Amino acid sequence: MKNSIHFLHNSGTMDAFNAKDMAMKAQKKILSSMATKSSVQMFIDDTTSEILDELYRVSRDYLGNKSEAQKVIKDLIKIAVKIGVLFRNNRFSTEELAVAQDFKKKLHQGAMTAISFYEVDFTFEKTVMADILTSCRDLLLKLVNTHLTTKSHGRINHVFNHYSDPQLLTQLYNPDGPFRPNLTKICKGLNKLVEDGTI
Repeated sequence: MKNSIHFLHNSGTMDAFNAKDMAMKAQKKILSSMATKSSVQMFIDDTTSEILDELYRVSRDYLGNKSEAQKVIKDLIKIAVKIGVLFRNNRFSTEELAVAQDFKKKLHQGAMTAISFYEVDFTFEKTVMADILTSCRDLLLKLVNTHLTTKSHGRINHVFNHYSDPQLLTQLYNPDGPFRPNLTKICKGLNKLVEDGTI
């Protein structure tokens, strides 16, 4: 399967983690209680799924904990799907839609910065990336403040606090580090999303 991650561990067991399958399960679960489920399309496309798979690999190897890495990605997917559902059902006010635009601009800035740091050697600054991700987190919390539960707010904090960890970012952007192939694929995916106008 194209988007699956398969790794052989010392025990000989396979690590199969598929962001797209997980997104579909989350989507079906959330939409099962909604009247408009027949009109809803996919919230997470192939390119995004591939980026999520690479983020999972990075998190898993950085944390040294497969289940914790899966939890980060599951939280990310659940938030993305829930916000997608809210958008499709016109649940946001005019003020909230303005916050959503600010979030999209900040996310775009983050993608462009991530790509630039990757393409131009010795330009990476961990505080810059961490600050952008923290701003994204705060805007997202503001957007969903009255719509999602405290548990969902916790998921947003969990995801953004993890990926804005300066130590993780430093390892990810180490030109000679083990995460270079992952970063290459992540930035290739981000480039495509930017070109398509997705982010």
